Amino acid sequence: MPTRTALERVLPALSLPVLKPVTTLRGNAWPMPARHVLVVLTAPPTAREVPGFSRLQDILGRRGEPMESLQKTPVTASLEDGRLVSWVWIDARQAPFQYQTLLCNGLKPLLEEHPLALGLCLTGTAAATQAGQVAYVAWINSVSLPSLKRAAKPPVRTMWLQGVALEAVRLAAARAVAEGNALTRALTVLPANTLTPDAYRRLIRHLARRQGWRVSEYPLARLKAMGAGAFVAVAQGSAEADAAIVQVRFRGPRARKRVALVGKGICFDTGGHNLKPARYMYGMHEDMNGSAVVLGILTAISRLRLPLEVECWLALAQNHISPRAYKQNDVVQALNGTTIEIVHTDAEGRMVLADALTLAARSRPDLILDFATLTGSMHTALGSRYSGVFATDASLAQLAVAAGEAAGERVVVFPSAPDYDAALDSKIADIKQCTAEGAADHILATRFLSRFTEGCPWLHMDLSASRNEGGLGAAGSDVTGFGVSWGTHFLDSWSRNSL
Repeated sequence: MPTRTALERVLPALSLPVLKPVTTLRGNAWPMPARHVLVVLTAPPTAREVPGFSRLQDILGRRGEPMESLQKTPVTASLEDGRLVSWVWIDARQAPFQYQTLLCNGLKPLLEEHPLALGLCLTGTAAATQAGQVAYVAWINSVSLPSLKRAAKPPVRTMWLQGVALEAVRLAAARAVAEGNALTRALTVLPANTLTPDAYRRLIRHLARRQGWRVSEYPLARLKAMGAGAFVAVAQGSAEADAAIVQVRFRGPRARKRVALVGKGICFDTGGHNLKPARYMYGMHEDMNGSAVVLGILTAISRLRLPLEVECWLALAQNHISPRAYKQNDVVQALNGTTIEIVHTDAEGRMVLADALTLAARSRPDLILDFATLTGSMHTALGSRYSGVFATDASLAQLAVAAGEAAGERVVVFPSAPDYDAALDSKIADIKQCTAEGAADHILATRFLSRFTEGCPWLHMDLSASRNEGGLGAAGSDVTGFGVSWGTHFLDSWSRNSL
């Protein structure tokens, strides 16, 4: 079993609130048991359909705003019976990111009061088709993320759905992705002294038993014997020899395609000998987010039983400063034989991914996806509202953008032209790890990683949107879980198109 602290703090996030139906509206009656209610309009409203309609009209009239303003900004108010209600109006013509943001903003004032029950009331002709999106946003914002506060508030336990019959809507996909997102965020917020590589490995074994996954581990001693010098170079600076590359496998029913998911799992990143300043080291317990995204996607895929054979490769280590830590001008040999000149010890992510990608490529999967909080230059390019992707062909790039639009997790495709390779030429080794200047480092990192994919179809995501202050899209927390919904949509579409 993993350490009680790591396991006990993650498990509550995996228990989504129970969704229960409420009888349909009868005139102006309101059978909703919850006292905190999100009312979602999907068509021009009428007094008969919308609970609290007269109160809503009064507020909008006082502000001089039309009913359509609810498509941009929620209205929240208390009713005479003491209920706190938020009204929003989502339009199917809006992009998913827009109406997910709107739903999230409508939920925030309700969830700030820490209700044990939350009501979701859908009205209008498109209520059934939008129920999945509403439930997804409500689920991921209602879970209890790990907290060390002594007076932690209890999470939402029940969600009541009114306006559509549960049997009339398909909520399995929404719940599966919400569970994956919750797992990713719960892992990402854990402190580094709780989620050590050792604790992470044991937690993965526990998750595998729950989910029916198969787990194999490549501990540090085995990796040294194999010649995985890129990974070992980073891991050798830690006092504990608990780093490992962990393989997790799942085979869905009627699987006909094989995909490898690779995740950067640096549980804490000091920067090594090129030590980060305090401002940039703070928050580096989240540098394992790529591995958490992979586990979140695998959770969703497992729940949905997608027809895929999936191998996950999680590179778990810490980047410490010590007499044993790797340093500038070292030359190390990666698992595939490539020799690497070390230029900057804070470019450790591409080092651990190099050997993980080599392992992933050995079985010749139909596709490799990797996820990493990899470069500051991607954050400089995009900020924290998009993530950047690189793809080996145009069809993968197009599918990536389409999946981002559908999931509400937006991506931008970046170029990865071979002429960038000249910047990584080394006089002493096969390749430089990076450049000292840092220009276009997100592109150079991709060119570096491409040396280890063995020509397999490959898509790389640099997770600049893993954290956004105040939340992003469907997620109201600073840690967003970005990539789980995108990855599930992407792989679902890819598997259908590939059959």
